[in-house]
Amino acid sequence: MKQTAAFLKSVLNTYAVLFFSQNRVFGIILLLASFLNTASGIAGLACVIVSLLITGTLNFNADDRQKGIYSFNSLLLGIAFGAFYNLNIMFAMWLLVACCMAVALSVIMTQRLSKLGLPMLSLPFIITFWLVLMAANSIFSMGLQLRTNYLLQELYRGPGDVAGLEGYLSAHLPVWVALFFHSLSAVLFQHNILTGMLMSVGMLIHSRIAFSLLIISFIAACGLNSITHVYPEGISYYHLGANVMMAAMAMGSFFTIPSWRSYLLAVLSIPVSFILINGLTGFFSVHALPVFSLPFCVVNIGVIWLLTLRGYPVKLALTGLQHYSPERNLYQFLNQQKRLDDLKYLRLNLPFMGSWTVSQGYDGDITHKGEWGHALDFVIRDDEQKTYQLPGASPADYYCFNKPVIACADGVVETVVDTIEDNAIGQENLKDNWGNTVVLKHLTGLYSKVSHLKKNSVKVKVGDVVKQGDILGHCGSSGRSPEPHLHFQVQATPYIGAKSLAYPFACYLNQDDLQTFSIPKEGQLISSPDIDQQLKKAFDLQPGYVASLKTDDGKSEDWEVFKDAYGQQYIYCKTTGAAAYFINNGNMFYFTSFYGDKTSVLYQFYLAAYKVVFSAMKNMVVSDEFPLHVLSNKPLRWLQDLAAPFFLFSKIIYQSAGYLNKGKIIISSSQYQRVGTITGQLMEASIAIDHNGLQSMSIQLNGKQTKATWRTENI
Repeated sequence: MKQTAAFLKSVLNTYAVLFFSQNRVFGIILLLASFLNTASGIAGLACVIVSLLITGTLNFNADDRQKGIYSFNSLLLGIAFGAFYNLNIMFAMWLLVACCMAVALSVIMTQRLSKLGLPMLSLPFIITFWLVLMAANSIFSMGLQLRTNYLLQELYRGPGDVAGLEGYLSAHLPVWVALFFHSLSAVLFQHNILTGMLMSVGMLIHSRIAFSLLIISFIAACGLNSITHVYPEGISYYHLGANVMMAAMAMGSFFTIPSWRSYLLAVLSIPVSFILINGLTGFFSVHALPVFSLPFCVVNIGVIWLLTLRGYPVKLALTGLQHYSPERNLYQFLNQQKRLDDLKYLRLNLPFMGSWTVSQGYDGDITHKGEWGHALDFVIRDDEQKTYQLPGASPADYYCFNKPVIACADGVVETVVDTIEDNAIGQENLKDNWGNTVVLKHLTGLYSKVSHLKKNSVKVKVGDVVKQGDILGHCGSSGRSPEPHLHFQVQATPYIGAKSLAYPFACYLNQDDLQTFSIPKEGQLISSPDIDQQLKKAFDLQPGYVASLKTDDGKSEDWEVFKDAYGQQYIYCKTTGAAAYFINNGNMFYFTSFYGDKTSVLYQFYLAAYKVVFSAMKNMVVSDEFPLHVLSNKPLRWLQDLAAPFFLFSKIIYQSAGYLNKGKIIISSSQYQRVGTITGQLMEASIAIDHNGLQSMSIQLNGKQTKATWRTENI
């Protein structure tokens, strides 16, 4: 049963992926629409089934099989066969042979082009069908009978309800609307308004962003032609749909992250498509070959290749992780830009214990200027904001003097200076500007430096390997330091006088406000959060961790933690097939993405434990944002989808806090929807933790209360 369901899913994905989708409703619509030409529908479905059987039997990549990557070119081939040739025995035989050729080309081109970061698109179909056309038109007989009008003239002129409806729609719809639907239907080698309408509905269900690009590119192409008169009698509906509109849609919403820049790129691709259509048509007409969707392939592959040749792409980002939904690609990209700093930076922690004040921040007024502007000075102040106790005449009177200075991250000791005298208060040593210093190498091109240490306090020597939190020395007043303080900076080279780099601390408290991957500002009182070991242990979900959850209504799920090929950990629900990816960085646990059944308990846990800091400090509230695709209000989400490439008017906010209750730690969390100035609560949850780890969860979601308990032993 599971194998049959998986096979049917692959069939529907094959249809959906024609429009860069994995939406099965869209797949069903396209499957039904293809049967408005019975021959094309039967041939296309047969090719899909044969392709999936071949790739499954030969054990090619299961993920690509399931997504329809290996079979969608065969689908196009079958549809084209049905549109070009009459059904007979030779039709079936040569269709099977050509289908095998298309599968082979699809597998080869997928593997080869993916190494360059390029898609194969419909190239296997084009190449295979060109060979079929040349063979059928050669002096050797293949028994293939070419239709009088291979683009289904009989469908919209012939008898039957479909023909009658087509005639009625053609007569009553505005010319431009009919042209839009005809152009869209051309992707399935049809000239049928009903087909175009069905495809439009499917596209709108799949993606509002992609549908908007189809409309924009249609209007822009028709407008450009009306100005330039490249096509005096109007643009060919096939080229308008299969090349111009599809190229703009793919480029602006699928291969790039949707934005105003991607929309502009999509519009600018239209005149390029005109040139390619005309030029390639002239070139291949010598061999009596249609160009099919070759311009679409050339435009997209060329632009993608061009964009991959950039350095670090700040603007017009290519889609890195493909979700087969422009909206999810965009929302996940925006969300992870804010949240996934763990994958961008090496985690640097504060170089001291306890609470210190930033006495001079980046680009400070005293010494942090020019190439050395990205540095921080720290002192300890009392309630009266004094840095010393009376009389304050010697370094020992200052609160920070002789306090431990620790390694901000794991590393190797690169440079040590430990023999410079500490200054008397008010005095400076400009000759040995940096004073006693330790430089650590964390990565190639990434070093940290602590300076103005106390003489003879350094505990390490060059070449020592240190761990985060190891004591390097003690705070002093050596070098250019009129009073005791700690200087910290990040730099790209190991030299003591190297210029500084802007680099954030991974996690710290600005009083009770948690900051992650941020740079403290002058005057802020900062400290490292106290880690609750019981809470940290509860969320230490290592690969191999298994749990069984049971809800109060009798529903049960079995979970296991895995690590994927990229080293990312995720919880997999064996019961529903859902997966939730997460990061545990030692200070906090947070989810990064969810895939699968949104009615599962795993999804509820994803919502409830979206971000948990391993601290049960009173008054500390953790805030975060969900990606907008989790929004359950469909009308609001569809409106946001249309506006999302240009601006976001809504947010989904997460908040959590931990507290102790009868020996247990309770994580209380909430989800809020904010539209403008209006905020409404969507979810409320609590997670109970005891000495054995995660114990239970209660969540109020969509008006329903659910309670679940953990069982992790004897599973």
